[in-house]
Amino acid sequence: MARHGIAMHGEPALPPNFEHLPYADPNARKGGRLSIGFQGTFDSLNPFNLKAGSTAQGLNTNVFQTLMMRSTDEPFTLYGLIAWTIETDAAREKVTFRLDPRARFSDGTPIRAEDVRFTFDLLKTKGRPQQRAAYSMVKSIETPDELTVRYDLTGIGDREMPLTLALMPVLSKKHTNAETFSETSLETPIGSGPYVISTVRPGESLFLKRNPDYWGADLPVHRGMFNFDEIRIEYFRDAASLYEAFKGGLLDYREETNPTRWLTGYDFPAIASGRMVKASAPIGVPKGMVGFAFNTRRPLFEDVRVREALGLMFDFEWINAKLFGSLYTRTKSFFDESDLASTGRPAGERERELLAPFPGAVRGDILEGRWAPNVTDGSGRDRDPARRALALLKQAGYGLSEGRLIEKKTGQPVTFEIMVTDRNQERLALNFSSSLARIGARAQVRLVDEVQYQRRRQGFDFDMMLGTWLASASPGNEQRSRWGSASAKQEASFNLAGVASPAVDAMITAMLAATSREDFVAAVRAFDRLLLSGFYIVPLFHASDQWFAHAAGLARPANNARFAAPLFGGTLDTWWRTPP
Repeated sequence: MARHGIAMHGEPALPPNFEHLPYADPNARKGGRLSIGFQGTFDSLNPFNLKAGSTAQGLNTNVFQTLMMRSTDEPFTLYGLIAWTIETDAAREKVTFRLDPRARFSDGTPIRAEDVRFTFDLLKTKGRPQQRAAYSMVKSIETPDELTVRYDLTGIGDREMPLTLALMPVLSKKHTNAETFSETSLETPIGSGPYVISTVRPGESLFLKRNPDYWGADLPVHRGMFNFDEIRIEYFRDAASLYEAFKGGLLDYREETNPTRWLTGYDFPAIASGRMVKASAPIGVPKGMVGFAFNTRRPLFEDVRVREALGLMFDFEWINAKLFGSLYTRTKSFFDESDLASTGRPAGERERELLAPFPGAVRGDILEGRWAPNVTDGSGRDRDPARRALALLKQAGYGLSEGRLIEKKTGQPVTFEIMVTDRNQERLALNFSSSLARIGARAQVRLVDEVQYQRRRQGFDFDMMLGTWLASASPGNEQRSRWGSASAKQEASFNLAGVASPAVDAMITAMLAATSREDFVAAVRAFDRLLLSGFYIVPLFHASDQWFAHAAGLARPANNARFAAPLFGGTLDTWWRTPP
């Protein structure tokens, strides 16, 4: 039976006749301009190919739309957008989308099944790695009429795939050049969203203007959303200039991620006078992971004992107190502060069944829930981590010689590079480097520009770098690109650490095959334990709240989406400008 929505587990929370999403205000005022800023630059307007890392932000949802739209008030539920219904069988081996006959691209041409098929074939061959991997699993696609798209998913064992396909963008076959799709391009794209691109200054700014003929303005999923007539997106080369632009009133909104600035940097006149507002709100999603990633493709980092030892030297307690006003919490799981986290609880029976084919893949203390990141005395001179680290390194064949940590077999010193892209990362990396020097390891910190950073990241041309792995309330297919064996050698994947583990692959498969919430949680916790046991990442820290400031002329709904991160999207999709 065709349905208005689909949930990964259970049923959609909203009925077929729902009027608007719970975190949108249908009475929100339309009009005005929003000015926001991002750090970095851009050289492309195509967010879907291998070079998407340098694409301008703000295009997805505003310019490009997907078949269905995710409600961030539920763990993983989609409702109709370009496709107004979805139909699947009990095993989710067949999925049929029925397109809304009103759907149009911004040039007025109708969106038809041939556009969906064209997009699928294009992204399957020339899209981003995670799209190629997912779409290549599909057995076949059929378009029996101009409004129907049918996929055969027989035998792939992936219950998330219908939702993955529903989140596929739809590109215009008429206006998309398949031959040049793989290249960066500043050609103005034709999308189907509420905005069109009106002005582009390459690398500097982007202006989005409301499309007065937008076909989906009255859809339930869009009521109370996309309220500004114009969105101006400015780019800034460094964090300091971005902050100063907001402080000077050139920007309307800023999400703050620097705790020192949050504590001391928001006492300027605009805040004092009430022209700008400082606020915070709790983040409901699992906190995910930010940390220094070991590139295990490098021989130095192949041994898990070496990775664990070096990670012991990260002194969170000193850094948090001295640099961050003790505002942070040390991250101890890839799904921290949620029921998906494995830390602090022993593995249950279902988890142990999943892990049984991989004896020894999870360390005993992690299996029992007793492991936690190292805690220092906060003095910056705690000797215990260094003793433990050197003991592990000795087991791995390393030792001290004239104050230098060397590999005993070859006599080669332990030297590597930490790649960073801004001054905040640099400060953190320099502190870590200083701590590593206490055990004779030399870590050189190299600051590179955004373009070089993205190229080196995508080609895995680094020893260690800071990575961010955002967590959703329903992790799934994206984990293949982050941690799956196939992605370890796949250019531009997010598998920074180069993880290639049959056990990790099996847990991802178990996540995607789970038919109940209980089985799903067990698979995710087992997956978490495997990643922690590999010590692929030196965990950093997180804040439980999102910090932000904005112009007093902006307003937002009373309810926040429970599982959104960031809370309000990149372009404040649910906000509006109050009357002058």
